[in-house]
Amino acid sequence: MDGFIGLLVVLGLALLVMPVLLIVALVSLAGLKGRVTALEDDLAALQHASARAPAPASARTAAPAPAPAPATAASARDDDGGPVLADLMRARATPATRSSPLPPAEPAAPAPAPAPSPAAPAPSAPPPLPAAARVAPAPGPAPASAAASARRPAHTTTTTEPGDALVRMVKRWFTVGNLPAKVGVLVMLAGVAALLKYAADQGLFVLPMELRLAGVAAAALAALGFAWRKRESNRAFALSVQGGAIGVLLLTVFAAFKLYDLIDPAPAFALSVILVAGAMLLAVLQNSQALAAFALLAGYLAPIWLSTGSGNHVALFSYYALLNTAVVVVAWFKAWRSLNLLGFVFTFGIGTLWGIDAYVPEKYASTQPFLALFFAFYLVVPLLFARRRPENRRDLVDGCLVFGTPLIAFSLQAALMEGQRLPLAFCALGLAALYALLAWSLLRRRGYEVLAQSYAILAVGFATLSVPLGLSARATASVLALEGAGLVWLGLRQQRWMPQFSGVALQLLAAIALLIGLERVDEDLRAVLNPTAMGMVLIALAGLASAWVARAYGRTLMASVFYLWGLAWWAGNGLHEGSRFVEWGLRADLWLVFAAVTGWLAAEVHRRRPAPLLALTLLGAFVIAAPLAAWQGHAHVHPAGGNFGAMAWLAFALLGLRALACLAQDPGRSARAAQFAWWLVWPLVLSMEGRWIAGEAGLGQGWTLGLMGLPWLALAALGLWRWSWLVAPRRPEVAAPAHLALLCVVMVVLGGGWLLALPRPLGAAPLPWLPLLNPGELAQLAVLGLMASWMVAGQLSSGMRNAVVASGGFLLLSMSTLRTVHHWAGVEWSSQMLSTSLAQTSLTVVWSVLGVIGWIVGSRGGRRGLWLAGALLMGVVLAKLVLVDRQHLGNLMGIISFIAYGMLCSIVGYFAPAPPRAASVHGEARA
Repeated sequence: MDGFIGLLVVLGLALLVMPVLLIVALVSLAGLKGRVTALEDDLAALQHASARAPAPASARTAAPAPAPAPATAASARDDDGGPVLADLMRARATPATRSSPLPPAEPAAPAPAPAPSPAAPAPSAPPPLPAAARVAPAPGPAPASAAASARRPAHTTTTTEPGDALVRMVKRWFTVGNLPAKVGVLVMLAGVAALLKYAADQGLFVLPMELRLAGVAAAALAALGFAWRKRESNRAFALSVQGGAIGVLLLTVFAAFKLYDLIDPAPAFALSVILVAGAMLLAVLQNSQALAAFALLAGYLAPIWLSTGSGNHVALFSYYALLNTAVVVVAWFKAWRSLNLLGFVFTFGIGTLWGIDAYVPEKYASTQPFLALFFAFYLVVPLLFARRRPENRRDLVDGCLVFGTPLIAFSLQAALMEGQRLPLAFCALGLAALYALLAWSLLRRRGYEVLAQSYAILAVGFATLSVPLGLSARATASVLALEGAGLVWLGLRQQRWMPQFSGVALQLLAAIALLIGLERVDEDLRAVLNPTAMGMVLIALAGLASAWVARAYGRTLMASVFYLWGLAWWAGNGLHEGSRFVEWGLRADLWLVFAAVTGWLAAEVHRRRPAPLLALTLLGAFVIAAPLAAWQGHAHVHPAGGNFGAMAWLAFALLGLRALACLAQDPGRSARAAQFAWWLVWPLVLSMEGRWIAGEAGLGQGWTLGLMGLPWLALAALGLWRWSWLVAPRRPEVAAPAHLALLCVVMVVLGGGWLLALPRPLGAAPLPWLPLLNPGELAQLAVLGLMASWMVAGQLSSGMRNAVVASGGFLLLSMSTLRTVHHWAGVEWSSQMLSTSLAQTSLTVVWSVLGVIGWIVGSRGGRRGLWLAGALLMGVVLAKLVLVDRQHLGNLMGIISFIAYGMLCSIVGYFAPAPPRAASVHGEARA
């Protein structure tokens, strides 16, 4: 009895709610009716005023033109939000418009207007027309096709969530159809429940409970029969009554089983199934989607309110399988999306709740078949839904079922398997194959393109998901990278951004997976042939392949990013493998060859499809050779040392020449920069080798500096006199812009080396020291000569050239004098040497000889500048004698300095007593 009282309380609450809904509906209808009446009155007043107002002459003669609708009509249309009232107003205005047609316009000759007098006042504007006269007649009714298209809702292909669909279904129940009949049935149910409760409270029921329930069931069956007879004459009323009658019957069964224990669970469940099936049959026969949804909802809730707590999941899922079979059958005949969504939500929702609460691994064998069956049901339903749609509307994909079914089913499958990764990976792979087969079969059928593309996306997604489930992180990275490259190619080919974005995302995920897998790098036992190296290579190849495809489709920026991404992984793989499997002393050799191979491969690709980044890759390979050569020198004394140093540089030379040959026809800056780096790296390496050779042979410092400078001298000589040899294997004309830059750089290097060699003793051992005929000073003389030739080739002024060469020669001769003092007299090479009388006397004599030579040659040859230079140098020597050498007058060397200077000045006075005249100089120049 208490359960029955609880049921009556629930129905009482419904009794309180239903009147409120009814009142709201009636108030809304009354307000709408009042607004329509007011609009009709306003329209009638406007038509009356328009009929009484006389038409102006201009209106009689002008051609009729469509006028805007009256303000009141427009505001009514805007306020009510629909075209129905506007159509009604146009229909009411049509007779008045047609009853008084305007006569056709008659052309009239315009009379010439007299010119206004300057003194006459300006004519006043005509008085405004009355408001009624300004109102234009209402336009006629719109064509039927236009009205239909205005009332027809716009078709969209977007999908909605299951929750939104349920809200719309409930809203439609209360807003579409025979609303009073629906509300009346609900209120009637609440009233009957309240009456029963009151009678029970007053003790009026003396009949047995079986008879009471039988009476309620009989009344419901009578109402159901009456509604069935009225299905043609009053469809909305009949459907509402049918739904209410079936609801009463279901409540009766519930009360007889759950509240009063009058029937057993099996008969109660069977009666509920029969009622649900009957309701579904009525819905299909009468084409009522709302009644079918109500029946299906009652069917899914029946096991809940009829549950005995036994937890028999096999019986529950068997019953749900029966219901879902009904959903599939209905979907074969009707495209009722709300019904499909309702079945999907309740099937997987209740199944998920049961799994959370009651599933244990022991129930796997009895649960797995039902999961597969439910997945098969809702795999078929979207296909049937698309099949029942018109051919031009099949692009409306039921996204909730198409994408929701596999995702939820696979999640439940993962929960059933409890972390068994390999079997779950095979499940994902099977789903990928299934959806790929569906996509392939639908792509050839007209109207199913969107559904086929959806299945293709699912196939790719599950194939991607199977990889991390079945493979390690590093192997996963390999597969994801290749799959990402394939998606990038597909997206670019179809000009769709989603596959491109997915391809980029997969390649990023591949990189993350590989970085995660690096924690197991200690398991790699062999170089290159290990999961880490293979994964990095595949990520690099995927990026480079994506760059190739992007460039083929004109996506330059994307191609550059992908190329740099792939190149970074390629280089990183080389560094990783070298640091893992090669000892420290051989890493520089390995990486030198690796850089050469990388640059050569880029050049080979550049030969077929030129690109600046490929030439820059070769440039990077040449540039990185310089620090690697320094590393080799530190690891095994000189770059070509060790077991593999010479072989590494031989491979670098051969691959570099081939790479430059691939760039032979490229006049771009990147190619020129690559060859520029090639020119500079070899003198650098050979300088290091020359230093090593001098050290191994026990040669003096002069030999060391001479051998180090020799490659740079050779490069400068080739640049000045054999340019075609130097640019090989490229063509001279494409490399011509780099000529001046190369010579400038080489001369700067030589000049810097020349200055660094000046303060050094430059020993010539094992040969005896000879001034200016030792290796170091010969190299310095060669530098001066090459600089002079370079200045001539560069067409610099002779004055600047002479100044540079004279200054360099003077410094070299002065330092050669000091070196002679050091090597022949045994004076220590240090800054204290300049304080000795021998060094100062030697400098005085040499400088004086130079000054005298300049004096005499300038005077005899008519070169006033040279004569002045000699005179200036002699003045410097005199100042030196007075300020420096006078402190050495007490010894022999100081005396010799003064005597030598005096004798030299006397000789100059005899041969060149005066400077050459400017006139004679000009005359000789003209001659």
